Amino acid sequence: MPVLSKPIPPLYTVYILRSTVRHASLYIGSTPHPPRRLKQHNGEAKGGAARTARSTLRPWEMVGLVSGFPGMVAALKFEWALTNPHLSLHIPSSSRISTSSGTKRNGHPKRPRHSMTSILSNLHLLLRVPSFARWPLNVHFFAPEVYETWKKWCSTANEPLRDTIRVFTDFGPSSPPSISHNSESSNADGEPRQPWGIHALPLDYAPMKDYVTKTKSIYEFEREGNCVGCGEHLEPGEGLYATCPNPGCECTGHVSCWSNHLLGKEASEDIIPISGTCPQCKGNVVWGDLMKEMSLRIRGPKEIEKLLKEPRKRKARTEPST
Repeated sequence: MPVLSKPIPPLYTVYILRSTVRHASLYIGSTPHPPRRLKQHNGEAKGGAARTARSTLRPWEMVGLVSGFPGMVAALKFEWALTNPHLSLHIPSSSRISTSSGTKRNGHPKRPRHSMTSILSNLHLLLRVPSFARWPLNVHFFAPEVYETWKKWCSTANEPLRDTIRVFTDFGPSSPPSISHNSESSNADGEPRQPWGIHALPLDYAPMKDYVTKTKSIYEFEREGNCVGCGEHLEPGEGLYATCPNPGCECTGHVSCWSNHLLGKEASEDIIPISGTCPQCKGNVVWGDLMKEMSLRIRGPKEIEKLLKEPRKRKARTEPST
């Protein structure tokens, strides 16, 4: 059966779910669409997980998540490691925080009971282990007390996170949102409330529209020019090329040359870059952004067509003459 190549998705996350009725009840999952997945957990849509189906624990809320995974398989690996930190081979035995609390009848180790502190401490650890340390991941928090727990752990951890991991907080408007987490609700003045939390996350490629428009012009009109790294002429359609994501900069080069440039002194030790500066415009360049655009350009023509399609203008209604 042939493997279907797909572009890197606009969003794939591993999330932390908490019962609003009993805060000690926690769940870890993964999804490309957090709002839809939350509705499934709360019984508002088909799907969900058996462990979140008890009506006495609903509604659930997403209090934090990690974004930036390059696909479902990557997110599932991270989810399994975060759910089973006592077993995960991604965590060196000398660094393991959670240990088994006994054995099951089948002889397998029992999973230790989750607490918010244990989940966040293992999240901090997983973001530092070699398996995931160079992935373009971001951390998001939607509950202030959970963020405070995170900060407390960070202040006591024996190693800091790399400075390229961004941590975002979004605790919503001053008035609490409705239990249904409806992003279309209104504030006290009757005005539509701005989306917040998981409802403000980009679920499509819209944030990349300007970047994709630029690269579409460069590659369709064969304006690649010379490689920014090695200086060789870039023959149209004959290699893997990447272009600077910064507005107004059309700096283009071989993927391998971009990799060597962004790795710099790390080239002898690492293969995957994290970020760096464009050699032409000197703006910040994130390796994950380069790869997402390139995968979309090569593997996602339908997604690009949908992204760049101009919306139809509605015709103004004409009042019937009397």
